[in-house]
Amino acid sequence: MTTSQTTHSMAHSADGTPIAYESYGTGPVMVVVGGAFNDRNAGRELAQAAATHGLTGVAYDRRGRGDSGDTKPYAVQREIEDLSAVITATGGVDAAGHRAHAHGVSSGGALVLEAVAAGAPVATASVLEPPYKVEGAPPWPERYIETLEELEANGDREGILRYFHTRAVGLPEEMLDGMRGTPMWDAMLALTYTVRYDGLCMGPSPVMPDQLLARIEAPVLAVSSTGTAMPFLPAAARAVAEGLPKGEYQELEGGFHEIPASILAPVIADFIRRAAS
Repeated sequence: MTTSQTTHSMAHSADGTPIAYESYGTGPVMVVVGGAFNDRNAGRELAQAAATHGLTGVAYDRRGRGDSGDTKPYAVQREIEDLSAVITATGGVDAAGHRAHAHGVSSGGALVLEAVAAGAPVATASVLEPPYKVEGAPPWPERYIETLEELEANGDREGILRYFHTRAVGLPEEMLDGMRGTPMWDAMLALTYTVRYDGLCMGPSPVMPDQLLARIEAPVLAVSSTGTAMPFLPAAARAVAEGLPKGEYQELEGGFHEIPASILAPVIADFIRRAAS
């Protein structure tokens, strides 16, 4: 969804790219990292709910989205630097060495795991149903990134939107047709050129990244929603937890590929406190 007109601040990434963010509350920093077709508007409710549980909740626009810049060429490392810049700007790294919690949604969860493995200033993390391909998942399209690049070169935003949802996610065309012409459709069209970024965050092939998970020493909570109708997504979250040295898995009440902020925020706050004790 597009970012609504709210007061925001700017962090500056290592390459100078401005990254827009909002923060709420005081306490340990918890940054929401959105997935495909998410800008900071999608993470605002969770950030605000986190503030009611003794945290500084932060939502930000990943590069190329909302009010953030998009310095070329793209690289996953630049996104890791963006997250680190937001953490630093919001006080996640202080004189006492305290570091932040990062919560990644869907492919944003894959980015969070990449960031933690790369040494970003993240003490604990949580991920919601990162869409790694496990048994029962729809097959990954051949030449996925290349096809997105071709559609982008042709300026075919609707083609990107349809290709992602039907081939990568597995939604039927008629479901997309029902959204066409709505505000949600227009908001997604505005973010289509960042879909390739999410694909790159998932790795060369979006299978379970066992070697990467084994390198992560930070405590990580993987969560899934009771309302997610595609069984491979909860299965992927469970497999992530099982592959981590300090992984934990919880299934929470929610809708399709989402958990209400009122349910998720206290669980994250409790996880942060338990990890710190």
